[in-house]
Amino acid sequence: MSTAGATADPLAALGALPGVADSVESVRKAVDRVYGHRIMRRRSNAITSEAALRGARGSAALSGADWALEEVRRRTDFSGDDEARTVGAALRLTAEAGQLLSIWRQSPLRVLARLHLVAAADQADQVGRPRQDGEPVDEPLVSLPLPSAAEAHGRLDGLAELIIAGGSAPALVTAAVVHGELLALRPFTSHNGLIARTAERIVLVGSGLDPKSVCPAEVGYAELGGEAYLEALDGYVSGTPEGMAAWIAHCGRAVELGARESTAVCEALQRGAA
Repeated sequence: MSTAGATADPLAALGALPGVADSVESVRKAVDRVYGHRIMRRRSNAITSEAALRGARGSAALSGADWALEEVRRRTDFSGDDEARTVGAALRLTAEAGQLLSIWRQSPLRVLARLHLVAAADQADQVGRPRQDGEPVDEPLVSLPLPSAAEAHGRLDGLAELIIAGGSAPALVTAAVVHGELLALRPFTSHNGLIARTAERIVLVGSGLDPKSVCPAEVGYAELGGEAYLEALDGYVSGTPEGMAAWIAHCGRAVELGARESTAVCEALQRGAA
């Protein structure tokens, strides 16, 4: 987050980058359209449940397990192979996220440790703690240079301080920075992508932008594709104003597509009730 400099509220400074305000406004309008749908007023729990399933599927796809939605829906055993375990981890993280909202603002590092524990419960001594020097990182898709363990720990502490301090930055900006920083650092030995996207979801829900969690950005990232995801992440890692703004815009577009997905679910339920 090098563009933040020494400002009192670095996340708010990112919100002032060219084009970011347009992304924030576009996301707000997309979210408002979902929440204004008549089906949301009657069956919001059903929309939330469906969004969770679709979001988990999208996040797993970005981590190398691109299953059809119906396959995710029908399966009960997620221990058979690496892809199945990835999908299972994504589903567990989605379910766990809602239980951690009240803890996030006070102790984000505790939440991240918990997310890793949930995602990677089979990795014994490496579970629930940041990686140490010399420990390999298993992260499909992301092949950026890996920061040292010491750098990752320091930047993770800095990110936690920003979250705890709060500020005036739009929820989209904070969520995008949390997502991008966790992907750049890959602070755990595994499942960093899944955890980064879950942490973004926690920010979007906890901020009040998407309180019922019906706008799954993970759906949007999967739809936009892994190549676009990595290109936008390169912009974040560059630390340039243009790169940071491009990453935030990419995250915003993903939220809009998630909102569109849930709007389509609302429409389908409305037709079924007609």
